[in-house]
Parts: sequence; C-alpha cells; structure tokens
Amino acid sequence: MANLKEIRSRIGSVSSTMQITSAMKMVSAAKLKRAQDAITAMRPYSQKLTELLQNLSATLDGDTGGKFSKQREVNNVLVVAITSNRGLAGAFNTNVIKAVNTLVSETYSGKKVDMIALGKKGNDILKKTGSIIENDNQIIDTPTFESSSEIAEKLMDFYSEGKYDKIIVVYNHFRNAATQIVLKEQFLPILPPKVDEEGKNNDSETSYIFEPSKEEIIEELIPKSLKIQLFKALRDSVASEHGARMTAMHKATDNATELRDELTLQYNKARQAAITNEILEIVGGAEALAG
Repeated sequence: MANLKEIRSRIGSVSSTMQITSAMKMVSAAKLKRAQDAITAMRPYSQKLTELLQNLSATLDGDTGGKFSKQREVNNVLVVAITSNRGLAGAFNTNVIKAVNTLVSETYSGKKVDMIALGKKGNDILKKTGSIIENDNQIIDTPTFESSSEIAEKLMDFYSEGKYDKIIVVYNHFRNAATQIVLKEQFLPILPPKVDEEGKNNDSETSYIFEPSKEEIIEELIPKSLKIQLFKALRDSVASEHGARMTAMHKATDNATELRDELTLQYNKARQAAITNEILEIVGGAEALAG
C-alpha cells in the first residue's frame, strides 16, 4: 500500500484536475448556448433555400446556374475538413479525420484527392497523410459570413474552372450537447432534388412566378446559397465542438470525483492502519516494560 504522503499528493493532483475540467465544462456550456441559438436560427432558412435552388437549378443548362449543377466524371476531388483548433473534446476531431481518410482511401481510391483544412487539429494530422492545399485556423475561432464567403468563392472558382470535379465538406453536425454526427456533404456540384417513391420531388406541386427571369435569379442566388451552406457548416461545427467539449469535461469531472473519493477512502484506511500499528507498538512496549 502506498504511503500517506503519496496518497495525499495524488488526492491534491486529482482535485486540481477536477477543478480545471469543471471550469472548462462551464465555459463550454456558456459558449454552447450562443452557438446553439445561432445554428438553430440559421438552419430553416439555409435548408429551404437549398431545396429551392436544387429544384430550380436542375432545370437550367449552359453557363448560368447550370454550371454548378452539371454532373461530370469524377477524377479530381477536393475535401474540406472542418475541425477545431483545440483538443479535449472527446472524439470530435477524430471522427472528422476518420471520415476524411475513408473518403481518400476507399470512396475515391485511385482518384486525385486534395484537402483544405479548416482547424488546427485537422491540419496537424491530415498533412501527414494527404495533400493539403490550404489551411485556415482563424476562421474556426471567429467564423463570420465574410470570411466563410471568401472560402466559398474559392471553392466555386475551383469547380467552375474545372480544377476539381467534386467538392465535399466534412464536419460535425450538431444534434444536441451529447450527440454530434459527422456529415460528408456534397458542396459542388449541386445535388439534384430529392424524389419520392413515385418519382416526384418535394416541390413538384409548387408553381413559381419569376421576376426577372429564372436564369437571372438563379445566377444571383446560387453563389449566395453556397456561401450560406458553408457558413452553416462552420456554425454547426462550432456548436458541436462546444457540446462535445462540455460532455467530455463533464465525464472527466465525474471520473476525477470518483477517483478522488477512492483515494480519500484509501488514505483513511492507510491512516487508520498506521494509527493502529502505533497503538499496538505502544501497548507492546508497555507490556514489555511491565514484564
């Protein structure tokens, strides 16, 4: 059994760790509320705009909206990996990196795959195994529509110039504080509208009146929709990061509390045993003197 000094030292160390993890949990909980409100408010607009443009752009050809919805043979792929700049968030970053590696080694095996890493943790690992053409860590700490728009414009230029045939964004989708789901979302080309079992799409019964022409509207709205799509992914990832870190720090705090309690019990038993031994030695010594 470890001596009392060693156990006391371990109790102090575990207590300090518990204070740190508890503080980090509270900080993440405060940040999560703001991030959750932001992504919850943005999702309905983003989803409806995406559905609308999928239906309308699918009817266009040529160099207007159709250039972003035209499907072509996939030879060159660009993967945008969104991770965090800091760790201590459970499997948050690991899950994104695994998904990216699966795309590279399995889904697009034999194709040329490049990557853009948004976040330090993803960049640190993926640069060892793949080709990263760009890295941006600052956008993760302070995601704004302006900064995400710059990246979205680059992605649109890459696709329209024919440099890449498919662009995929991989990120954590926020469901709740305890659950984050890794999504591999196709950014370009724009996916065709979803159809039901009867072969009809969701907006098949909807009639639209266009003013000005449909082509002008789509040409203006498709870039805006893609910018919003990437901004939504960034906000989703930020909310997921805070949720994952809050959950991880909550579990770490619980584990530290349990370990501290076990060490305290062990310390009390060792102290009791030491006191008992001292009493026995005193009694033995007294009996020896009396004899």
